[in-house]
Amino acid sequence: MNRDRFTAMACSVARTSGLIGDPWTLLVLRDLFLGLTRFDELHRDLGVATNVLSDRLDRLMSAGLVERKPYQRNPVRYRYELTEPGKELYGVVLSLLAWGDRYMAVDGAPMELVHRDCGELTTPLVTCDNCGGELHVDDVEVRPGPGGRHAPGTVVIAELLTGHSGS
Repeated sequence: MNRDRFTAMACSVARTSGLIGDPWTLLVLRDLFLGLTRFDELHRDLGVATNVLSDRLDRLMSAGLVERKPYQRNPVRYRYELTEPGKELYGVVLSLLAWGDRYMAVDGAPMELVHRDCGELTTPLVTCDNCGGELHVDDVEVRPGPGGRHAPGTVVIAELLTGHSGS
């Protein structure tokens, strides 16, 4: 599938999912968040074909989400580290993990999260950056933003947000 077509859509969800919306990419990000940084570690953990892993790492590097740094000189071997924009995807991965633990983990959560600041088990939540309240679908109003437009992938949404059709 050509994921590049999603980058032209006037939708942040489309653009982001075009970049990271592949299961292998999300699992690479998960492993990087968990501290696996070497190609051989990622390959061993995921059991993915090396060409697929290379492709996903290259894509993440091209997008500026991951950097490759040498950790050995002879032969040269690299580790992969998240950049600041890459680290900011942590909440996305945590949200998927929390949903999966709730609805897909029939034998219980595969891992538990402990908040280092308080030492307690935690479940990730999406909260308002102003008041700290938890955000749910019924609690959020959506308005047109400056980058929104009537375009492929957002035709009906643009009409709903602006109140008129683009034709």
